[in-house]
Amino acid sequence: MDKFIENLIKMGSSYGGKIVLAIVTLIVGLLIIKLIGKAVKKALEKSKLHDTVKLIITKTVKVILYVVLIVGIVSILGVPMTSVVAIIASCGLAVGLAFQGALANLAGGLMILIFHPFKVGDYIQASGAEGVVTDISIFYTKLLTLDNKRVLVPNGDLMNANITNLTAENKRRIDQDFKITNDIDQDLVRSVLMTAAKATNGVLEEPAPFARLTAVDDDTYIFTVRAWCDTANYWDVYFDLIENCSSALAENGIDDPEERIAVRLVKDEDDDEKAAE
Repeated sequence: MDKFIENLIKMGSSYGGKIVLAIVTLIVGLLIIKLIGKAVKKALEKSKLHDTVKLIITKTVKVILYVVLIVGIVSILGVPMTSVVAIIASCGLAVGLAFQGALANLAGGLMILIFHPFKVGDYIQASGAEGVVTDISIFYTKLLTLDNKRVLVPNGDLMNANITNLTAENKRRIDQDFKITNDIDQDLVRSVLMTAAKATNGVLEEPAPFARLTAVDDDTYIFTVRAWCDTANYWDVYFDLIENCSSALAENGIDDPEERIAVRLVKDEDDDEKAAE
C-alpha cells in the first residue's frame, strides 16, 4: 500500500503540472473557440453568401479550431506529435476515399451557392438534364421538367459540365425556318413573313424581327424568321409565331415543297385509278 501511494505521488509530481496545464488550456481554448465562432458568424451575416454556405463556413472553422486545441492538449501531455499527425492523416485519407463522390458533390454545391451560375426558378440545361431549378442543396440540384418530372443532378457533375441558363437574360430570340418552293417570288415571301412576325403578340419591336432567305436546297428555298421576345413569354410567342407565319403563307398561296409533292402523289394515284376503270 505504501509503495502504491509512493508511485501515485511520483506520477502526480511528474504529470500533475501537465494535467493541470492541459485542463486550463482546454477551458481557455473552448472560450476562445466560442468567441471566434461568434466573430465569424457576425462577419458572415454582413456578406451576401447563401445561408447554407455561411453555416458550412462557421462549422468548418470550429472543427479546425477544435482539432488544433486537441493537438495542443495532446502535445502538453507529452504524447509524440509524429504519432498524432500520422493518426490524423490516416483518418483524413480514409474519410476522403470513403466519401470521394460525396465530397465532390459538396464542393460543387459550395461553388454553385457562392458563384450563382443559376438560381431557383431558372430553366437550365446541363449534364443531360433540363428543367426549372426548384432547389439547390449541398449535394444535389433539383430540376422540374416540363412534363412534371423531378430530376436530381449531382452538384459535382454540374460543376464539370457546360450549363445553359435559358432564363438568365430578360430577352430571348426565336429562330424558325420555313421551306418554300423556288418558283415563288422571294420579296413576296419575305414581306409576308415579316408582316406575320410583327403582328404576332409578344414580338418586340427592338431588336426588329428578321425574315430572309438563308439557304437553298435543290428546288427549295429556306427562309428564316427571327424574332425577339421577353423571356417570360418565350413559349407563347414561339408557338404563336409559327402559327401566324404558317397561316400567312397559306393565305398567300405560298406552299411547302413537301406538301406540293404530297398533292401531286395523290393526284397521280387518282389518275391511275380512273385510267384503270
